Amino acid sequence: MSVKGLSHVAIQARDYKATITFYIDVLGFKLGHHWSLPSFQIKEASMLISPDQRTCIEIFDNDAVIPAQGKKALSEDDIAHGALLHLAFYVDNVDEIYQKAIAHGARAFIEPDHLSLGEPPLVIKNAIIHSPNGEIIEFIEDVDFDMSTRAHVNLQ
Repeated sequence: MSVKGLSHVAIQARDYKATITFYIDVLGFKLGHHWSLPSFQIKEASMLISPDQRTCIEIFDNDAVIPAQGKKALSEDDIAHGALLHLAFYVDNVDEIYQKAIAHGARAFIEPDHLSLGEPPLVIKNAIIHSPNGEIIEFIEDVDFDMSTRAHVNLQ
Protein backbone atom coordinates (compact mmCIF):
# COMPACT_ATOMS: atom_id res chain seq x y z
CA MET A 1 0.00 0.00 0.00
CA SER A 2 1.11 3.56 -0.64
CA VAL A 3 -0.22 7.07 -0.39
CA LYS A 4 -1.59 8.27 -3.73
CA GLY A 5 -2.04 11.94 -2.85
CA LEU A 6 -4.04 14.37 -0.76
CA SER A 7 -7.77 13.59 -0.76
CA HIS A 8 -9.25 16.69 0.85
CA VAL A 9 -8.97 19.45 3.41
CA ALA A 10 -11.96 20.26 5.63
CA ILE A 11 -13.08 23.81 6.45
CA GLN A 12 -15.77 25.01 8.82
CA ALA A 13 -17.44 28.01 7.21
CA ARG A 14 -18.79 31.05 9.04
CA ASP A 15 -21.00 31.69 5.99
CA TYR A 16 -21.56 28.31 4.31
CA LYS A 17 -23.02 29.51 1.01
CA ALA A 18 -20.56 32.42 0.60
CA THR A 19 -17.60 30.12 1.25
CA ILE A 20 -18.76 27.65 -1.39
CA THR A 21 -19.38 30.49 -3.84
CA PHE A 22 -15.82 31.82 -3.32
CA TYR A 23 -14.18 28.45 -4.03
CA ILE A 24 -16.36 27.90 -7.10
CA ASP A 25 -16.28 31.41 -8.61
CA VAL A 26 -12.66 32.30 -7.83
CA LEU A 27 -10.76 29.02 -7.73
CA GLY A 28 -12.76 26.98 -10.22
CA PHE A 29 -13.90 24.19 -7.90
CA LYS A 30 -17.19 22.45 -8.66
CA LEU A 31 -19.86 21.31 -6.24
CA GLY A 32 -19.70 17.58 -5.65
CA HIS A 33 -21.64 15.63 -3.05
CA HIS A 34 -23.83 17.40 -0.45
CA TRP A 35 -25.12 15.88 2.82
CA SER A 36 -26.22 16.39 6.41
CA LEU A 37 -25.31 14.24 9.39
CA PRO A 38 -27.53 14.97 12.39
CA SER A 39 -25.53 12.68 14.74
CA PHE A 40 -22.65 15.19 14.43
CA GLN A 41 -24.91 18.24 14.37
CA ILE A 42 -23.96 18.79 10.72
CA LYS A 43 -26.80 20.64 8.99
CA GLU A 44 -24.89 21.13 5.74
CA ALA A 45 -21.70 19.72 4.31
CA SER A 46 -20.39 19.65 0.75
CA MET A 47 -17.39 18.29 -1.06
CA LEU A 48 -15.95 20.72 -3.60
CA ILE A 49 -13.90 19.13 -6.36
CA SER A 50 -10.75 20.87 -7.61
CA PRO A 51 -10.10 21.59 -11.28
CA ASP A 52 -7.59 18.69 -11.37
CA GLN A 53 -10.42 16.32 -10.29
CA ARG A 54 -8.12 14.77 -7.64
CA THR A 55 -8.24 16.93 -4.52
CA CYS A 56 -11.25 18.32 -2.72
CA ILE A 57 -12.25 20.81 -0.07
CA GLU A 58 -14.92 19.67 2.37
CA ILE A 59 -17.05 22.53 3.68
CA PHE A 60 -19.04 22.25 6.94
CA ASP A 61 -21.64 24.64 8.32
CA ASN A 62 -20.56 26.86 11.22
CA ASP A 63 -22.43 24.85 13.88
CA ALA A 64 -21.18 21.39 12.87
CA VAL A 65 -19.56 19.43 15.71
CA ILE A 66 -16.54 17.86 14.03
CA PRO A 67 -13.03 16.94 15.19
CA ALA A 68 -10.63 19.81 14.52
CA GLN A 69 -6.94 20.49 14.81
CA GLY A 70 -6.03 23.46 16.96
CA LYS A 71 -8.60 25.97 18.15
CA LYS A 72 -10.82 28.51 16.48
CA ALA A 73 -9.35 31.97 16.21
CA LEU A 74 -11.15 34.48 18.41
CA SER A 75 -10.87 37.16 15.74
CA GLU A 76 -9.69 37.47 12.13
CA ASP A 77 -6.33 38.77 13.39
CA ASP A 78 -5.69 35.86 15.78
CA ILE A 79 -3.25 33.15 14.80
CA ALA A 80 -4.24 29.64 15.90
CA HIS A 81 -1.08 27.68 16.69
CA GLY A 82 -1.12 23.92 16.26
CA ALA A 83 -3.59 24.26 13.40
CA LEU A 84 -3.41 24.17 9.63
CA LEU A 85 -1.29 27.15 8.57
CA HIS A 86 -2.54 27.77 5.04
CA LEU A 87 -3.80 26.21 1.82
CA ALA A 88 -1.68 26.57 -1.32
CA PHE A 89 -2.91 26.21 -4.87
CA TYR A 90 -0.87 25.96 -8.06
CA VAL A 91 -2.14 28.55 -10.54
CA ASP A 92 -1.26 29.58 -14.09
CA ASN A 93 -1.01 33.27 -13.27
CA VAL A 94 -0.56 34.54 -9.69
CA ASP A 95 -1.36 38.16 -10.58
CA GLU A 96 -4.70 37.31 -12.23
CA ILE A 97 -6.00 34.95 -9.53
CA TYR A 98 -4.87 37.36 -6.79
CA GLN A 99 -6.86 40.21 -8.38
CA LYS A 100 -9.86 37.94 -8.92
CA ALA A 101 -9.81 36.84 -5.27
CA ILE A 102 -9.62 40.45 -4.06
CA ALA A 103 -12.52 41.39 -6.35
CA HIS A 104 -14.55 38.56 -4.74
CA GLY A 105 -14.07 39.74 -1.15
CA ALA A 106 -10.68 38.31 -0.16
CA ARG A 107 -8.30 40.50 1.84
CA ALA A 108 -4.75 41.10 0.65
CA PHE A 109 -1.97 39.66 2.80
CA ILE A 110 1.13 39.38 0.55
CA GLU A 111 0.94 40.84 -2.95
CA PRO A 112 2.27 38.88 -5.94
CA ASP A 113 6.05 38.78 -5.98
CA HIS A 114 9.04 36.52 -6.53
CA LEU A 115 10.56 34.84 -3.48
CA SER A 116 13.90 33.05 -3.20
CA LEU A 117 13.87 29.94 -1.00
CA GLY A 118 16.96 28.28 0.44
CA GLU A 119 20.40 27.50 -0.90
CA PRO A 120 20.79 26.85 -3.75
CA PRO A 121 17.98 29.34 -4.31
CA LEU A 122 14.65 28.15 -5.65
CA VAL A 123 12.75 31.15 -7.00
CA ILE A 124 8.97 31.00 -6.80
CA LYS A 125 6.22 33.45 -7.68
CA ASN A 126 3.44 33.59 -5.14
CA ALA A 127 0.85 35.73 -3.35
CA ILE A 128 -1.19 35.20 -0.18
CA ILE A 129 -4.73 36.27 0.69
CA HIS A 130 -7.25 35.85 3.49
CA SER A 131 -10.38 34.29 1.97
CA PRO A 132 -13.72 35.87 2.86
CA ASN A 133 -14.17 32.94 5.30
CA GLY A 134 -10.75 33.56 6.89
CA GLU A 135 -8.56 30.80 5.40
CA ILE A 136 -5.08 31.89 4.48
CA ILE A 137 -4.61 30.91 0.85
CA GLU A 138 -1.36 30.96 -1.11
CA PHE A 139 -1.32 31.10 -4.89
CA ILE A 140 1.86 29.77 -6.46
CA GLU A 141 2.93 29.36 -10.06
CA ASP A 142 4.25 25.91 -11.04
CA VAL A 143 7.57 25.08 -9.42
CA ASP A 144 9.51 21.85 -9.00
CA PHE A 145 10.11 21.31 -5.27
CA ASP A 146 11.56 17.82 -5.84
CA MET A 147 15.21 18.11 -4.84
CA SER A 148 15.74 14.32 -4.84
CA THR A 149 17.54 14.48 -8.18
CA ARG A 150 19.68 17.42 -7.11
CA ALA A 151 22.34 17.80 -4.43
CA HIS A 152 21.40 16.09 -1.14
CA VAL A 153 20.05 18.45 1.52
CA ASN A 154 20.78 17.54 5.15
CA LEU A 155 17.79 18.49 7.33
CA GLN A 156 19.46 17.64 10.65
